[in-house]
Amino acid sequence: MKRIDSINVIPFIDVMLVLLAIVLATATFIVEGRLEIKLPTAGGETISAPREPTEIAIDRAGGLFLDAEPIAAEALSAKLDALDPETPIRLRVDTAAQFGGFVTVIDMLQTRGLERVRITTRQE
Repeated sequence: MKRIDSINVIPFIDVMLVLLAIVLATATFIVEGRLEIKLPTAGGETISAPREPTEIAIDRAGGLFLDAEPIAAEALSAKLDALDPETPIRLRVDTAAQFGGFVTVIDMLQTRGLERVRITTRQE
């Protein structure tokens, strides 16, 4: 039988390094939440609050609505021309509506550079 004169500490060191990494990672998250920092003030312009989205809806019969008010396609086109390209748009379409109406509205938005479009759906 062979005699063991030394202890292998390499696995012990590996485990200790992993535990040290875990402690350091969690300690930084704990400290960040508890630091009380008073931020300096600046004289620059303030960032405006997020805009309320403009809502476009298409009902079952294909009627168009802008912010819950009925509107003709030509009038909708004129209203979209006046919008800033950064304006968020919320699009609601009835499931029974013709697909052509949806495509027409998407085309109107795309040609005017209104790309911040969210299509509203119902979660089941």
